[in-house]
Amino acid sequence: MTIGARWTRRVLWVGFGLFFLFPLYAMADFSTRSRDGRTVQAWANLVHDEALYDAIAVSVLLAVLTVAGMLTLLVPTMIWVRLRARWARRLVEFCCLLPLTIPALVIVVGLRNVYLWVTYLLGESALTLAFVYVVVVLPFAYRALDASLSAVDLRTLTEAARSLGAGWFTATLQVVVPNIWPGMVSAAFISTAVVLGEYTIASLSGYQTLPVQIVLLGKSDGPTSVAASLATLVFGFVLLSALSLFTRRRRSTASVAR
Repeated sequence: MTIGARWTRRVLWVGFGLFFLFPLYAMADFSTRSRDGRTVQAWANLVHDEALYDAIAVSVLLAVLTVAGMLTLLVPTMIWVRLRARWARRLVEFCCLLPLTIPALVIVVGLRNVYLWVTYLLGESALTLAFVYVVVVLPFAYRALDASLSAVDLRTLTEAARSLGAGWFTATLQVVVPNIWPGMVSAAFISTAVVLGEYTIASLSGYQTLPVQIVLLGKSDGPTSVAASLATLVFGFVLLSALSLFTRRRRSTASVAR
């Protein structure tokens, strides 16, 4: 790489860094500003405000339930399709990517009758949104898992495990899963970021999740609303950075092993 190219790269990095960091700085400045100087009251409200605290807890639980449901549904299905039903691979891919083409409003209206039974059986709880969120995150999770499954010789691994006496469950859990673990982690991180930022479905369904509560706070307590938004953005950035670092380490480890 030439000296000119290096300087161009550095200038671009600095420019993009300022472009993304300046709004975050403005949010931090607004959330800590008061008439008497600086205060962290808005950040303290993230814990002390009962409604906001409950919304954070609900969103975190929704993220956990969504990730668990997504992995339980998608991992065995994709493994089985690659091993026993390769003819259905395009169909599964189409079904997983379909939520990207359906507006959130249409999803809410379409599931209204189904959710009458869900609320009847499980009660009026915001955690029931996990069923919808599993569908919403399918396109992102599918791509992450598909990349990991494409990088391993799945048929050889399972046949070797089966030849040594392992059942399908044991072969999947102890042989296949460790080899696609980076894809599962990627799918989990991306799904968590999507759930923590999802507003439309929760708002139209009448549930108080973190994004909904942030919007409500913005009408009465601007600094606290901005502090909550900034905390959510930083958390999502940390998740995606950890995902990038984790993937890079796995690739470097694999290169050294080869």
